Amino acid sequence: MAELTSIRERIAPEAIALSKEEIERYSRHLIMPEVGMDGQRKLKAASVLLIGAGGLGSPVAMYLAAAGIGRIGMVDYDVVDASNLQRQIIHGTKDVGRSKLESAKARILDINPYVQVDTYSAPLTSENAMATLEPYDVIIDGTDNFPTRYLVNDASVMLGKPNVYGSIFRFEGQASVFDASQGPCYRCLFPSPPPPGLVPSCAEGGVLGILPGTIGAIQATEAIKLILGIGETLVGRLLLYDALSMTFEYVKLRKNPDCPVCGEHPTVTELIDYEAFCGMPGHDHSPHYTDAQATAPSISVQAVKARLDAGEDFILLDVREPFEWEIADIPGATHHIPQGEVLEHLGELDMTRDIVVYCRTGGRSADVVQLLQKHGYRRVKNLAGGINAWARQIDTNIPVY
Repeated sequence: MAELTSIRERIAPEAIALSKEEIERYSRHLIMPEVGMDGQRKLKAASVLLIGAGGLGSPVAMYLAAAGIGRIGMVDYDVVDASNLQRQIIHGTKDVGRSKLESAKARILDINPYVQVDTYSAPLTSENAMATLEPYDVIIDGTDNFPTRYLVNDASVMLGKPNVYGSIFRFEGQASVFDASQGPCYRCLFPSPPPPGLVPSCAEGGVLGILPGTIGAIQATEAIKLILGIGETLVGRLLLYDALSMTFEYVKLRKNPDCPVCGEHPTVTELIDYEAFCGMPGHDHSPHYTDAQATAPSISVQAVKARLDAGEDFILLDVREPFEWEIADIPGATHHIPQGEVLEHLGELDMTRDIVVYCRTGGRSADVVQLLQKHGYRRVKNLAGGINAWARQIDTNIPVY
């Protein structure tokens, strides 16, 4: 496999010097004939951009730093939350509330002070993506939303950069290398995004804490192989990992000649509005609600608290899953019916009483509100923000999850 030509075009690796301290640090690489001094110089001459400093970005950043990648860029705009610590191992308890970029940079430099770390604190958008990606040899996609994945893919194709892809959900992960110069791109595999709401995020469905470590290590491995020009990469293959069965499977991917970005006659020749294309937000901080949340009648947590305190007669319906009820609950909830079972229990819900429906953050409950309305319920409202809003604004003793 040929090494990345962009590295040699930018600077000849043989011109890169390794200090005595670096030689000692990388000695286990240097005694491998596949790496050696020349390979370690290539790693030091290389630059890698990580999109995201979260679950996947954590192991990728730490392993690339330890391996001696000379320049690591990181794009993230979030702060460390306690719920991140179960899987985002680059951060620690002391970093809660701190910028993820500040936390990650400090950890990377602690691992290897010979690495240059660039940080980009603004969300990646169509306006800044080309300028952000252009200086780097390899792009690593550690995002968790479809608009940014399509954005990273399209920008990588247009700039001629290999895009090392990874995704995780619950117990399953995927990885591939999308390099339009050698094989298919992300759009060849997924020409269009799934309908909004069809694929839950990790925040909604959960993720095994160790899973991003497995997929992230694979992404870091692929990046190093690309830089060194060794082995067989995942170009043209999609790796599927199942942690429960501990199996790795591969799906062969073919370049789509009609791909709108990397095909023979591309129709997407500049970056577009990816949030509009996917019908969903590309960033957690984007103001966005599902169609149901935007249209279903709602009520604030403060108003519900006032009604409970006043002893008013109404149904407070929790439509989360049973395992969520064990995590947290709103005192005063009168009915617990999972979203998927509401139709089977309509007889338990009195149409003549007011009904307030809640879930974790308000999305599922908004769907239930609309479902009940279709079945003749008129006195039904969605609890805006769900139980997490209740925990933040009403009862801080209730955990946010």
